[in-house]
Amino acid sequence: RFVRYERRSRRAKRAVDAAGAVVGLVGCAPLLLAAAVAIRLEDGGPVFFRQERIGENGHPFTMLKFRTMVVDAESRGLGLVTHREDDRITRVGRLLRATSIDELPQLINVVRNDMSLVGPRPTVRSQVDRYTPFQRRRLDVPAGLTGWAQINGRNGIPWTRRIDLDVWYVDNRGTWLDFQIIARTLVTLVRGDGTYGAGGLNPDLESDTATTSIPAQRTDAATADTPLNRH
Repeated sequence: RFVRYERRSRRAKRAVDAAGAVVGLVGCAPLLLAAAVAIRLEDGGPVFFRQERIGENGHPFTMLKFRTMVVDAESRGLGLVTHREDDRITRVGRLLRATSIDELPQLINVVRNDMSLVGPRPTVRSQVDRYTPFQRRRLDVPAGLTGWAQINGRNGIPWTRRIDLDVWYVDNRGTWLDFQIIARTLVTLVRGDGTYGAGGLNPDLESDTATTSIPAQRTDAATADTPLNRH
């Protein structure tokens, strides 16, 4: 009975997520169009940044974001580290990142059932491969557009702490908690809390406790559209 209930509950949540994402896409359509046009006009490059992320039960999917950096930025720099003054962030991209508008295309991922409105932020395979058995529990639920770690420090806390918070969410998830997370996310976005970590850097999982200096040449700083920098 419990298994049947859990399955019905998940189907109902996916239906609510999809409906909410459609409403969001329709409501944000003018903003989405304006962002797409601005990105295209600035440098003629692609509007979207696409990258493989790992979702529920370790299943990969292609996550969408508005492109906020120069074309092929991910092939240069310090890999998965990002700095707030990275010169490869475009002018339009800087605004999109500051307002988190660059994340809105993920509403399409929610409609596709790749993601949920609320859940642990999806990450990349290279990070998942380093998870401990405890940390892998964050993959027991669908990845989310926002989540418990997002409203409790975001990039301002170490990756290990973020993962602990996500596992807490897995154990305590529910409709009321999801509602609180969505409401608090709006406040976090308005304040701009946690966009970058200490010193303006967003480190990778393995470098959480490392002290990283700002690169002398900003254009080699990092890949702001790589998956570990904007959870």
